[in-house]
Amino acid sequence: MTGQTKQTVFSGVQPTGAMHLGGYLGAFRNWVALQDDDAYNVVYCIVDLHAMTVPYDPAEFHRARLETAKVVLALGIDPEKSLLYMQSQVPQHAELAWILSTLTPTGVLNRMTQYKDKLDKGIPSNLGLYSYPVLMAADILLFRADLVPVGDDQKQHLEMSRDLAARFNNRFGEVFPIPAPLIPETSARVMSLVDPAAKMSKSDPNPKNRVNLDDSPDVIRKKVKSAVTDSDPTVRYDTESKPGISNLLEIMSATTGRPIGDLAAEYETGGYGRFKEAVAEAIVAELAPIRAALQQLDDDDVARILQKGALDARTRAERLQQQVRDAVGLGRI
Repeated sequence: MTGQTKQTVFSGVQPTGAMHLGGYLGAFRNWVALQDDDAYNVVYCIVDLHAMTVPYDPAEFHRARLETAKVVLALGIDPEKSLLYMQSQVPQHAELAWILSTLTPTGVLNRMTQYKDKLDKGIPSNLGLYSYPVLMAADILLFRADLVPVGDDQKQHLEMSRDLAARFNNRFGEVFPIPAPLIPETSARVMSLVDPAAKMSKSDPNPKNRVNLDDSPDVIRKKVKSAVTDSDPTVRYDTESKPGISNLLEIMSATTGRPIGDLAAEYETGGYGRFKEAVAEAIVAELAPIRAALQQLDDDDVARILQKGALDARTRAERLQQQVRDAVGLGRI
């Protein structure tokens, strides 16, 4: 990469409970790959301010923030290679969000589908929930991200971030790069074990819907054994008529690196019991290093890592945020 400028990649995770297999295979496994790629400077943030937009218990929230950091470190994120910090400890996020909010038409926010979806689920409306996409834009733009890994449910928010960057630049001068989506080379769309028509989710009240990264091998085996399938005992990939089996095939392919076709051929006959046992063992093997790393992490050491990351992030963010202040007329007097 000599002579080439590295691109900045930003990604964040909410501290809203145990991280699960779906998030790991769909996004977080790629965090390590991006960290180890010389083409990128990576910024990883635990976006705890976002998590405050829905009702929560303060004591549980405090613990979840630390537990999320531990999982991120156990995944293999190296603070010497990645900027890792807690969003709330870098006040420039909130400051930039306010500045961007003055450029955000309310009509744009009214069209945000995630806001409507949460209201439909009974989550109380509040200003933070409504303006969530503006804070997300500030997260992305604060460190001048060039690329943002996104899933299907975040594409609309990234489009808004791109629009706000362009609005700001058009009014105040070129400050922000226009962030582009980064589509991972390998990712998996992992569905619920109890409802293969829905994504695996940590917000689902049924714990059997997901495999958590800290689940014991026996718990993993029980969850996979009870996964919803169908009455036809043939193992084949067919998302329409066999969504449960197709989901398990995708999970096994993602955790073993073997093509779905090869797995379907190997387990086509022999019944679902044999196949589910193989899927469970593949998951257990994939998550074993993460679980071992989690058990080795000390709370005090993790807190020190976060404090160091926050200091580095604030120092870097302040230099960049001063450019914003100067551009909008809030420069030093």
